Amino acid sequence: MSKRISTFFQPLPSKKKLKPDATTTAESSSSSSSSSTTTTTVPPKSSTYTHHPSYPIPIRDPPSTIATSLLSNPAPRAPKSITNHPHLDLLYFQPFLPAPLARDLFEFLRNELPFYRVRYNIRRGGTETSINTPRYTTVFGVDDTSTFTTAKNSESVSTNFKNPDTKAQEDTTTSHNLLDSPQQLPPANSPILVDSKTRTETKSRYRCRPRPIPPCLDILRQAVEKATDDGTRYNFVLVNYYATGDDSISYHSDDERFLGQNPTIASLSLGAGRDFLLKHKPGGGSTTDADRAIANAAAKPLKFPLKSGDMLIMRSETQANWLHSVPKRKGLQGSAGALGRINITFRRAVVPGGTENYYRYNVGDGVVYRWKDEEGKMVATTE
Repeated sequence: MSKRISTFFQPLPSKKKLKPDATTTAESSSSSSSSSTTTTTVPPKSSTYTHHPSYPIPIRDPPSTIATSLLSNPAPRAPKSITNHPHLDLLYFQPFLPAPLARDLFEFLRNELPFYRVRYNIRRGGTETSINTPRYTTVFGVDDTSTFTTAKNSESVSTNFKNPDTKAQEDTTTSHNLLDSPQQLPPANSPILVDSKTRTETKSRYRCRPRPIPPCLDILRQAVEKATDDGTRYNFVLVNYYATGDDSISYHSDDERFLGQNPTIASLSLGAGRDFLLKHKPGGGSTTDADRAIANAAAKPLKFPLKSGDMLIMRSETQANWLHSVPKRKGLQGSAGALGRINITFRRAVVPGGTENYYRYNVGDGVVYRWKDEEGKMVATTE
């Protein structure tokens, strides 16, 4: 076994006593395969953590109260289909998660995930410019050309979320009960990255270090795929945390080549409400005078006041022809601003360029931030 796989991460001591939680059964589905095959697994106890050498910290597994609710198709009502603008195809869930579940999931993810405040340099007009990402970010997953898999005959595993029909993430977790063995090393079967076809380890394909999707996000990915039931599969989960109304994301479209043609992007909101804006690209997709006239009429942005638990799924030609943003909102400095907002997007990258891009701009090489309840904010940590 390589030294990389046996890297040791000390678990973070918990300041709160973890309560025992009953296990329940749940469905597990593919991360990127078009197959709809499912298998029955057991959601981990709330006192278990997922270890992987690529994680900066062990990531707590979701309690069964969250896991079971997510895997039981939680959407209280069917989504609204929005196709009344040129080249626009949306599914709008209001909400996708009921309020109590959305609240619990928001608090859980904010407390347990490692976040980053990425800085990077770009060249504009021949001048190098330093960019500070105006929000906290993190990402997990790998593109279709690779997959995470666990060696056979492994020992000391308490729970595995196994997706047998997946191509991009065959075995996503290796969990341990830290109350029983707080100093235990990651087990011998910690998932390793291999080529999707040859199943040989990929040691030099990526400059970045891809990370398997942990259970707390993988269960959510399964729920999103199940809700649409159209064969869409995701192999990346991107998480943004907007601490206040000053945090934002400018107009852009997710139309990179590494996502393939007409990609589907699912976007889930948790926490404070924020406006989500969509505007048609100038002349985008227009082929006739009628198309251009309709596009010009759609120049005024469409506004979706997303609340906690709401989800938008952008499909078909949307990314090729529309831009979207979450603008700053100075008025969110009261209780809503203090709450913060988590946005989770699900995507499918088809080539290594997508993996490199997502880790460069959502992890980078900076310090890890963790939520601190006693301070009420994200704090840089050296752990």
